[in-house]
Amino acid sequence: MSDGGRLNAGLRGSLVIIGGAEDKTGRCVILRRFVELAGAEKATVAVITAASEEPERVSRTYREVFARLRVRETSIVRVDRREDAFQEEPLERIKRATGVFFTGGDQLRITSAIGGTPLYEALCEAYEKGTVIAGTSAGASAMSDTMIVGGEDGVAPKRCTTAMAPGMGLLRQIVIDQHFAQRGRIGRLLSALAQNPFVLGVGIDEDTAIVVHPDGIFRVLGSQTVTVLDGRGVSHTNASESAPDEPLALFGVTLHILPAGHGYDLQRRRTLGPEAFEGEE
Repeated sequence: MSDGGRLNAGLRGSLVIIGGAEDKTGRCVILRRFVELAGAEKATVAVITAASEEPERVSRTYREVFARLRVRETSIVRVDRREDAFQEEPLERIKRATGVFFTGGDQLRITSAIGGTPLYEALCEAYEKGTVIAGTSAGASAMSDTMIVGGEDGVAPKRCTTAMAPGMGLLRQIVIDQHFAQRGRIGRLLSALAQNPFVLGVGIDEDTAIVVHPDGIFRVLGSQTVTVLDGRGVSHTNASESAPDEPLALFGVTLHILPAGHGYDLQRRRTLGPEAFEGEE
């Protein structure tokens, strides 16, 4: 996306951004949709385990899941060190893939390992050409140009509530938080919004995802909800004057709660009901 929330001209790829703890043993609604977008039984999926401290266990889990979903080929892209992102084999796996999946873990491990590398360039090129990029938990947070990398759960918004860092930039002017309702993270998303009210805050619950299409419209999947915080109407915030541990004042935030089947237009910043998606799969 470019300034104002508009997607890059000519962009063909979609994003599947998952709040973590997605169903891997039942109907697998979210992962099944990712596979469908990647080509169904013709899909070639590359799983990037850069965020995880247990890449072997995580790799095994997603190999098994995608095998049950009849993915034609699942390859594992191990990026344990930054130098791995300069090797030819991981690049070839990204170039071959119709879908790329980032696992959970620590989002800083993703950006510090692949940011500015040939692997990152290959990922962006694949996304522009139509590859589906998915991420769960930490992999979800890393999708935006500014990401939340830490903060307190279940507390009132304060300047010290949220730690921020540059993300992968597949979405711009949006901040994503995951495990949202389950860990009480509205305070830290509001803290991010108070520091830059133009940014759109998107909090995604566990076993819930948004599918972001090239036209800038996303639709919600899964068993819980997505919270959208729009700060364009903010008339006052004391973020620049308050002490780091002082509760923030924030007037005029618009809040939307979107369950499965509902959606949001990122360009126009407006909600969409199920009727907007009639006729779609």
